[in-house]
Amino acid sequence: MQLHTTPRTPVADGPIGTAANSGRTRMYPWLVFLLTFGLLLADYMSRQVLSAVFPVLKPQWALTDSQLGSLNSVVALMVGLLTFPLSLLADRWGRVKSLVLMATLWSVATLLCAVAANYHQMLGARFLVGVGEAAYGSVGIALVLGIFGTRVHAALGGAFMAGGSFGSVLGVAAGGAIAVHLGWRWSFVTMAVVGLVLAALFGALVSERKLARHADHGSAEPLRDSDFRVPVSTLFTNPAVWCAYIGGGAQLFTAAVLLAWTPSFFNRVYRMATDTAAAAASGVVLLVGAGMVCCGIAADRIGRRDLSRKWLAAVVFCAISLVCLTVGFSIEHGVAQLILIGIGAWFSGGSSGPIAAVVADLTHSSVRASAMGMLTLSDSLLGIALGPFVVGLLADRYGLTAALRAAPLAYVVAIVALAAGRYLYPAGLRKLAAIHNE
Repeated sequence: MQLHTTPRTPVADGPIGTAANSGRTRMYPWLVFLLTFGLLLADYMSRQVLSAVFPVLKPQWALTDSQLGSLNSVVALMVGLLTFPLSLLADRWGRVKSLVLMATLWSVATLLCAVAANYHQMLGARFLVGVGEAAYGSVGIALVLGIFGTRVHAALGGAFMAGGSFGSVLGVAAGGAIAVHLGWRWSFVTMAVVGLVLAALFGALVSERKLARHADHGSAEPLRDSDFRVPVSTLFTNPAVWCAYIGGGAQLFTAAVLLAWTPSFFNRVYRMATDTAAAAASGVVLLVGAGMVCCGIAADRIGRRDLSRKWLAAVVFCAISLVCLTVGFSIEHGVAQLILIGIGAWFSGGSSGPIAAVVADLTHSSVRASAMGMLTLSDSLLGIALGPFVVGLLADRYGLTAALRAAPLAYVVAIVALAAGRYLYPAGLRKLAAIHNE
C-alpha cells in the first residue's frame, strides 16, 4: 500500500446539489454549523456569565478566590469526567438527540443558578451545568466535521472552538451589564432563555436523516448504519493522538485563565467598576476567539500540501503566546502591558483548530465523537478546569498578577507534546490506514 499524507481522500470537496447528490443543498451544512455554533455560544454564555458577577458575589457571600475559582472549575471538571462516556453514548444513540438533551439540561441548570441563595447551592447548580455541557463540544464538532471536507477542518475546528470565547464574551459582557442594571440573578435567567430557544430551533431543523444525506460532502468516511464500527480501543493505541490530547489540554490552560480571571484583573489592578471590567475583559476574550478562527485558517493554508505542518503551526502559536503573556504580566501596568496581553490572548488558543484537525485525521469516523470527547476530556482536566482553580490558589497566596504571570508556563508542556506528535504523525497515519484495510 502506498501511504499518502492522509489515508483518507476527500471525495466531495467540490460542489454539491447535482443529480448524483440528490437531496443535498449547499446551504444545509452551513445551517447545521450555524445552529451548532449558536448552541456553543449559549453553552459558554451560561458557563462564563459567572465570571462577570465575581466582583458582586465575592463581598455578598464573603467568598475567597479559591471558592470563586471552584465555581468555574466544577463545570469544567464535570465536562472532563463525563465527556468521554457521554460522547461514546452519543455515537451510539444519536448525535442530534444528544445535543438537544444537553442544551436543555444546561439551560435549566442555569435557571437554578439564578435562585441560588449561597455558595453551596450555587456549586450544586454549577455542577448540573457541567453535566449538561459535558459532551456538547465533542459531539458538536464531530457532527460538523462529518459534513465538511478535510481541507477546511482546521478552520472549522478553530471557529467551533472559538465559539467558546465568543460565547464567553457575550456572557461576560451581557452578564456584567445585566448585573449592574437588573441584578446578578437576571444575568443567569437571560442565558438560560437563550439556550432553551436555540435548543428548540436545533431540534426542529436538524435531523439524523438530513445529516446522512449530506455526510458524503467533504467526508472521506461517511458514517452510515451499514458502515462497520471500529473498536473504541483504537482511540488509545495511537501515540500521535495522545500527543494531541496532551498538547491540546496544556495549551488551553492559559486561555481558560484569561477567560475566567481577566474581569477580576481589570477590577483589582486597573480599578475598573464591575461592568467596565467585564467589558474590558470581553475585549481580551474576543481576541482569544478571533485568534482561534484566524489561526485555524492559517493552519489549513500551511498544511494544505503537508498535513504534518499543522503540528508545527500549533507549536508556533503556543510559543508566541508564552513569550507575550509572560512578559506582559511581568511589566508595569499600562498600554505596553495591554498590547502584549492582547497579542498573547490572540494566540493563546490558536492551536485548538489544528489540534482538532489532526485528531480527526487520525481517527475513524465511527468513533470520531468519542475521539473529540477524549480531546475535550484532556482540554478540561489539563486546561479549562485546572487553569482557573490553580490561578485562584496562587492568587490567594501570591496575588492575582503573580498568578497570571505564572500561568503561561503551561505552554512548555504543550510545545513538547505537540513537537512529539509531529514526529509520531506518519506512524499514526499508518495505523489508521491499517484499520481501513482490515
